[in-house]
Amino acid sequence: MSSDTDSDRPLPGDLHDHLGYLLLAGGQSRRMGGGDKNLMLLGGKPLLQHVLDRVDIGTAPVLLNANGDAERYASFDMPVRADVVDGYAGPLAGILTGLEWAARAHPDITHMISLATDAPFLPRDLSARLMAGLIDAGADIAQAASPDNRDGKIRRHPVFAIWPVALAVDLRHALVNQDIRKIDDFTARYHCAVVPFEGTPDPFMNLNRPEDFAMAQDYI
Repeated sequence: MSSDTDSDRPLPGDLHDHLGYLLLAGGQSRRMGGGDKNLMLLGGKPLLQHVLDRVDIGTAPVLLNANGDAERYASFDMPVRADVVDGYAGPLAGILTGLEWAARAHPDITHMISLATDAPFLPRDLSARLMAGLIDAGADIAQAASPDNRDGKIRRHPVFAIWPVALAVDLRHALVNQDIRKIDDFTARYHCAVVPFEGTPDPFMNLNRPEDFAMAQDYI
């Protein structure tokens, strides 16, 4: 998909004007005993609200991907859509849901930034740097990364990424006809830029277990 000429690449301002956001909450939260961990309180407010407070969405279109009763998210006043592929097919199903929603509901949107909803310490410049990383590399996709606390090696966080809406057709084919489930298996087919971030705690620390919530309290 990558363009061969610089003149075909969107300028940062152009991309910002054609950007949407996808909040991924389609998982089953097994390690938290089920339920919606993004509605659990951290420092007195839902984990999902922490994510929204860290990212400058502004007036851009935003979709929450969540399975089950959408009414439980009514207080957030945003559209909610379940996976468009049956069987809890993982985060790629949520990404497909967002890309197809954008193509249908907001045809002016060319790219979507996907975010997990269990990471309360996201970088405040995440959107700007993902856009810049995509454009600077002339890439199809750009993913966030950060040093692994165990060995210092850079680790990708593929759910925190910017995606072209035009990938929806290929992604549906990969999910439905090729049984692709891992993000890395899909993105390996494209030019995928990596945008490194640092911070304490890890800005992409996700809260999967009760002890993670207890640790996160120290940084609120």
